[in-house]
Amino acid sequence: MQNNYVMAFAYNYIFLNLKQAYIKLNTMNSKQIGDNGELLAINFLKNNGYKIVETNWRFQRYEIDIIAFKNNEIIIVEVKTRATDFFGSPEDAVDKRKRKKIIITANAFLEQRNIDFEVRFDIISILNTKNGNSIKHIKDAFMAFEL
Repeated sequence: MQNNYVMAFAYNYIFLNLKQAYIKLNTMNSKQIGDNGELLAINFLKNNGYKIVETNWRFQRYEIDIIAFKNNEIIIVEVKTRATDFFGSPEDAVDKRKRKKIIITANAFLEQRNIDFEVRFDIISILNTKNGNSIKHIKDAFMAFEL
């Protein structure tokens, strides 16, 4: 029984250290990966008929990656880019806490600009693969009233 405990502890210790090392290796260029992903998302949206209203719009310490407009609708877009799906797909990172921050920031944007259009919350998930970038546009990814 004690051997199983020691083995489990050793396995968890090694796994956590590998995970931290992996994150550190990719953190050096994670900002570049994110910036590149946002540019890809902007081009993707433009090519699909969206008008880009704002990028990296800030309110307090929160930020909206892209604010777009199409068909009389304001689209709030969160862009998530990953170099690998080892820790899950990029869109999985938009958890309840992140959605709440996006909604707070979107409300501030709409109030400051006195905008009265329908609002949609989308996620653009970008995964860097050996064959290039995989872009997934998730429309209506979440609703403001879900929180």
